[in-house]
Amino acid sequence: MRRETGTPRPGWEKIVAEQGLVFGTPARYATGQARPYWDESVHYVLEMDEVLSVEADVELLHSMCLDAVDHVVTTERYAEFGLPEWVWPHIAESWRRGDPHLYGRFDLRYDGGSPAKLLEYNADTPTSLLEAALIQWYWKTDVHPDDDQWNSLHEQLVDRWRAVGASLPSKEVHFSWSGADPTGEDHLTVTYLQETAAEAGLDTVGLAIEEIGWDPLLERFVDLEEAPMNTVVKLYPWEWVIDEEFGRNAVTSLPQTQWVEPLWKMLLSNKAILGVLWENYPGHPNLLPAFNDQPGLLTEYVRKPKLGREGANVRIVAPGYETETGGVYGEEGFVYQAFDPLPEFGGYRPALGAWIVGDNAAGLGIRETSGLVTDDGAAFVPHRIPQS
Repeated sequence: MRRETGTPRPGWEKIVAEQGLVFGTPARYATGQARPYWDESVHYVLEMDEVLSVEADVELLHSMCLDAVDHVVTTERYAEFGLPEWVWPHIAESWRRGDPHLYGRFDLRYDGGSPAKLLEYNADTPTSLLEAALIQWYWKTDVHPDDDQWNSLHEQLVDRWRAVGASLPSKEVHFSWSGADPTGEDHLTVTYLQETAAEAGLDTVGLAIEEIGWDPLLERFVDLEEAPMNTVVKLYPWEWVIDEEFGRNAVTSLPQTQWVEPLWKMLLSNKAILGVLWENYPGHPNLLPAFNDQPGLLTEYVRKPKLGREGANVRIVAPGYETETGGVYGEEGFVYQAFDPLPEFGGYRPALGAWIVGDNAAGLGIRETSGLVTDDGAAFVPHRIPQS
């Protein structure tokens, strides 16, 4: 694994905008100056044997995570996740019903030498999908046409919709995003997911989550045409949903309206799953030691809020590395994970975002930052696999 520099394509801004990348908060260089969120002046090169190794690690981690969900449901450890008690039985029912899941993104530490280590699992509302599935693929095709890329995201999403679609109440699926997102990223991510579902033969309808209605007589969700909504894809975190006025309806009306991602994904998108994983698989080469609500035996650690986002409210406790980021998270409690800094390449630290679709590894997206925490100042950079 190595980092290489190159010359961006002439007119690259127009190219990626036409491909859908019209969002992205500017990233930051090590100097603090603004950096393009999509930065094709650099990229990472991974050899095929490295990709195959990480791919196997990802599928193993995914199976371990599913086992961890079953463990939490069986032992009723919901309080450890900071979840309100009224939602607990509904999570269990969602899991036991096998409510269908679509995709997720593992954030990994990987240096090309040792096994990939799980940092966290974005299992409910993973973003940077368009960049990983399409934008970097077109870059590779234009700039390195003879090389390969770890990227079957689009094909696997279409195939997954075909598999999931057979078990849905109808062929019509609604796709929703929050109109409160100022960047437009959520809307475009959902629109891309909608395209993959349409390609799989499903009938799709798009609307903002704020436009979803509730029919008190039918006791079910309806769209702007007052038509019943059987399946809804949402890019809106479950922990926010259950805190909203309509959240109790969304939970108690299951499975009349099916939500994707499903309710049981609340456990995987919560960083408390890291503590459960370490407890269930102590010493596993793909895990970092992690403990819920206290650091245990750790003297050097990263304290993360269980429901934090974009690197907010993270504290690093380690000699010479002390760091703390601001934010509004942490009321739900913290996870303490052993400190293992991201590897450094040319002054920058990449975090690998490895995608899973259904139960299969499907692709890779890389975000890098000059700091220790991958936050909203990270840039998305492409990758390639050289022809052997």
